[in-house]
Amino acid sequence: MTTASVAGMSRARLQHIDRFLEERYIGPGKLPHALTLIARHGEVAHLSVLGRADIERDVALKEDALFRIYSMTKPITSVAFMMLVEEGKVALDDPVEKYIPAWRDLGVYNAGQTPAFLTKPVTRPMQIVDLLRHTSGLTYGFQTRTNVDAAYRKLGVSDTANKAGLDGMIAELAKIPLEFSPGDAWNYSVSTDVLGYLIQVISGMPFQEFLRTRIIEPLGMTDTAFEVAPDKAGRFTACYARAPSGELTLQDDPAKSAYLAPPGLYSGGGGLVSTAADYLKFCQMLLNGGHAGGVRYLSRKTLSFMTLNHLPGGKDLTELSRSLFSEATNAGIGFGLGFAVTQDLARNLIAGSTGEYYWGGAASTAFWVDPKEDLTVVFMTQFMPSSFYPIRRELRTLVYAAIDD
Repeated sequence: MTTASVAGMSRARLQHIDRFLEERYIGPGKLPHALTLIARHGEVAHLSVLGRADIERDVALKEDALFRIYSMTKPITSVAFMMLVEEGKVALDDPVEKYIPAWRDLGVYNAGQTPAFLTKPVTRPMQIVDLLRHTSGLTYGFQTRTNVDAAYRKLGVSDTANKAGLDGMIAELAKIPLEFSPGDAWNYSVSTDVLGYLIQVISGMPFQEFLRTRIIEPLGMTDTAFEVAPDKAGRFTACYARAPSGELTLQDDPAKSAYLAPPGLYSGGGGLVSTAADYLKFCQMLLNGGHAGGVRYLSRKTLSFMTLNHLPGGKDLTELSRSLFSEATNAGIGFGLGFAVTQDLARNLIAGSTGEYYWGGAASTAFWVDPKEDLTVVFMTQFMPSSFYPIRRELRTLVYAAIDD
């Protein structure tokens, strides 16, 4: 290895990532900031910090900045749930109604709108595995596609400000039909929030405490939580959206954000705030086969199982998805138990490795883990919606182009 490379990656090509982000996104005002953290062979190969954490207050982004990671919460919740599976407390083929009796009579939407729905029977009961792989028939209100989505919005399903919490969410979902019979399709949904509810039912411990004591604290993720502590508020980034004029507009002011107080509902699907360094610890634990710092979180075999494509019939997201969510447009991508999984690079039309797994958050954050290349990448920014720019696919191309060996 020469000084021209680090961890088997070209320094010059890694620096090109920063130039690309600055020229394409930060300089033109498309993104407010970007933090890129790349690790290979257990070594940090590249760390770059670009832009302003808070444009209005002219605060530069720093390495220890706090970000809303939204759906990057989902893999953490999924790992937590699989801990209970490993302990024999729940099985993937258990019917969900075993733990949520009020859902026993849930039907599939046929006609009507809330509260006067007409339904038809499911072809089979919802199973635990359906929640982990998003084949449950549940949805998200932001999909704005069907009358079922509209009911989610009207009832405030999964609204983190809901003081009724996870119990209230489960009760509201009992009033709304499923989009489809479990296992028949893939639809991005509140399924992982339901997993959070099940974790506290099965473990007998509040969901947020289970995450804290079983994953967050043991991994040393000291800046990861469902709220921003007062002594850390100065590190909290602003979140932006795109105004009709094309300029960035403030979407969530860090000085007034709801994240500054405890949520009413602890969302396993999207509620955490974290740093790039903290999330890298989680990724490195996954890359290390479920082990880190002398602690075994999951077995290597369980993680291998989680990162298989679990979509029925071995289909990919383009074949099975009914979701408006952008990742569902990528051919060659399957879905495991909490992660998207790359199955066919040629169909995906992007360099990488078969078997790499990943996900992202609504504010354009992203991560991936590549066991074949012994590589993990964490990308943080705060811009909504995540589907507006192809930054995730561009970043993958740039990172893989930097591999020297």
